[in-house]
Amino acid sequence: MQAGNALYETIADLPLSLPVFPLAEALLLPRTQLPLNVFEPRYVDMIDAALSSNRLIAMVQPALGYSESIYEEAFGKPAVPPLETVGCVGRLTSFQEMGDGRYLITLQGICRFQIVQELAATQSFRRVECDYSRFVGDLQVGSGEENVDRDGLLRTLRSYLDANDLEADWDSIAEAETEILVNALCAMSPYGPKEKQALLEALDLSTRAETLIAITEMELAKSRGSNEGGSTLQ
Repeated sequence: MQAGNALYETIADLPLSLPVFPLAEALLLPRTQLPLNVFEPRYVDMIDAALSSNRLIAMVQPALGYSESIYEEAFGKPAVPPLETVGCVGRLTSFQEMGDGRYLITLQGICRFQIVQELAATQSFRRVECDYSRFVGDLQVGSGEENVDRDGLLRTLRSYLDANDLEADWDSIAEAETEILVNALCAMSPYGPKEKQALLEALDLSTRAETLIAITEMELAKSRGSNEGGSTLQ
């Protein structure tokens, strides 16, 4: 796996611990790009630290169902949100200092990981110990492409676009590698944290594609049901 100027051939090329950026509905997958506007001081510190070391950051969603506002109402103080157990490590491949304390950055996904434990805080941002062993296939470019139902995925994509009056560059889609196509469509999908986590945790590329198809078909069915219901009431 090539990410920026670095090559990651085995999980031995990845660190055992990483700074973690908890962000709901942010989905980073291998070989996809995730642009971020970083402005909170602790995460600006994290970017500074990453730039001075290996440029790697762990993207993880806060635990599904966690509500900061409900916690603060119940306990009267801010909480450190619990994390989902699976995330993805990304390499910081571009950054821009905005002059007002912000960074505009782009992460390139490398490999997913399982959180072993959260480490004791020694800086303003959090760190986790990572286990990549379940996801070693992420480092193999194109792994599992031959098992993906690409035609079924494209039919579902066309149905979704038609239902929402959207257009697509079908020439570019036809030329895209299957792995990049599946992961990019997942990353761009408009679904919520639960669906994004399911796409992230899908064991392999074909399972991820099947999960995206299933989620999209359910959304299309809901939309058709709502439209039919509206017609009946008129």
